[in-house]
Amino acid sequence: MPGLVTKVTDTLGAAVVMIRAGLVPFPRIDKGLKSIAAVDKYGPFAGPVHAHAENGLDAVAIIDERGPITYAELERQSNALVRAWQVEGIAADSVMGAMCRNHRGLVLTMLAAAKNGTKLVLMNTGFARPQLVDVAAREKVVAFVYDDEFADIADALPTSVKKYRSWAEDEPSTVRSLDDAIAGRGTSAVPAPATNGGFVLLTSGTTGTPKGAPRGHTSPLASAQFLDRVPLRRGQTMMMAAPAFHGTGVSQFALALGLGQTVVMHRKFDPENTVKLVAQHKCDSLVVVPTMLQRIIDLGPAVLSKYDTSNLKIIFSAGASLSPDLCKRVTASFGYVLYNLYGSTEVAVATVATPEDLTIAPGTAGRAPVTCHVELFDEKNRKITTPHTIGRIFVASGLSFEGYTDGRDKERIGGLLSTGDVGHFDANGLLFVDGRDDDMIVSGGENVYPLEVENLLADREDVLEAAVIGVPDADFGHRLRAFVVIAPGVDKNSEDLKAHVRSNLARYKVPRDIVFINELPRNATGKLLRRVLIEMPITED
Repeated sequence: MPGLVTKVTDTLGAAVVMIRAGLVPFPRIDKGLKSIAAVDKYGPFAGPVHAHAENGLDAVAIIDERGPITYAELERQSNALVRAWQVEGIAADSVMGAMCRNHRGLVLTMLAAAKNGTKLVLMNTGFARPQLVDVAAREKVVAFVYDDEFADIADALPTSVKKYRSWAEDEPSTVRSLDDAIAGRGTSAVPAPATNGGFVLLTSGTTGTPKGAPRGHTSPLASAQFLDRVPLRRGQTMMMAAPAFHGTGVSQFALALGLGQTVVMHRKFDPENTVKLVAQHKCDSLVVVPTMLQRIIDLGPAVLSKYDTSNLKIIFSAGASLSPDLCKRVTASFGYVLYNLYGSTEVAVATVATPEDLTIAPGTAGRAPVTCHVELFDEKNRKITTPHTIGRIFVASGLSFEGYTDGRDKERIGGLLSTGDVGHFDANGLLFVDGRDDDMIVSGGENVYPLEVENLLADREDVLEAAVIGVPDADFGHRLRAFVVIAPGVDKNSEDLKAHVRSNLARYKVPRDIVFINELPRNATGKLLRRVLIEMPITED
């Protein structure tokens, strides 16, 4: 756990970062302090919006498919929504769920829940009915906001749950829309709640029902860990392609609000449309998860060159590892603008790789920003300090969670929280993530982390992406099986791929089987579903 000197250094460093980014505008420190006070009262979403409206900021906050909406309009409409919910019995100790795409309806829900002191559970838009029912019951959800496209899924909830439509289509419905709820309500400021309701992020749930990772009151200084190594600045325009229910999207959205930025949103991700919107609105930043970035790059030069993205200063990617190949292709297409954040739903931020880091070492997770501390431990919980030695990754961060909503927790050592990953530092202090701790394959007594083999295969021009799993083997305990998505028009040649691995890695890391598939199974946030691959029936050619 960081000592007193480290805490003082972190605090001073965070303050410098916040002033540099414009989160505390200099010389108008009074406005910055007012914003920090509002965040303390209303939370990281509603606080900045309230402060900007009070300070007279005349700027567009959101541009979605309905058009632009200003910070002042968000403030008034969210105040009206709070009053509507209070009349209908949604109290400060209530729990609300939201299953929404990226648009103003989700934003208003986030703001109003915070102002009402209501805990908000951000549901994954990829949920099926059983997952929604399980999570809603565990989290004690009494009200639910959803887009019309999820009406059938929302219908699985008990009739006692109050429902509101956040993105209403033309189809008739007995469920009121947020617009209907707001109509006729007062729009003046509402009193701050006695306690902050906070919000709940859900884990990726690749092995079962997602766990809830709550976020309550956090220090405004924690924002500095995102801003230390990423040049987000006041007044910029952000393209939010990543889903806002995901840790990547929600963290960057909170920062954008704090910085008074304009955030461009579109309900469904389309790679070319995303690039088009970046060009149309002259976006300074683009927030994605790695699978989105892969699909954008796969558009190819002929499509990408149609759009002027020269104003783009930041491509912010988080949520999964970036292969060295993808890092190099992004730089070739957009220049030196890629920032790769490594963290998790539980720990928040661990490290950030800048364009300079990724040029020196493509695929690196980078270095810990201010207020974050990363250490490696072996299986006996001894600290690892030797470069290129793989260990379990533990993180201390001002935004780390305090335990799951069901009472469980992740492993902790000396105040640091496990990410569930293993990795190593190189001689320059750059972190590399070698894979999930539970993904390790023991083949013939040797430890193999799939990510190393996957990155090597993906680095080939004829391979779009690859995944490696372990399958039972009578002689070796487990053998490696690779699932490969090849580029269009390329012949399938498993022996050539095996030879490529054999010439670059140890013999025991060569996949015994190579299966060609059209796409890898992923969830709504792009996480690879290895369990689906393990259970996939394989037929011999």
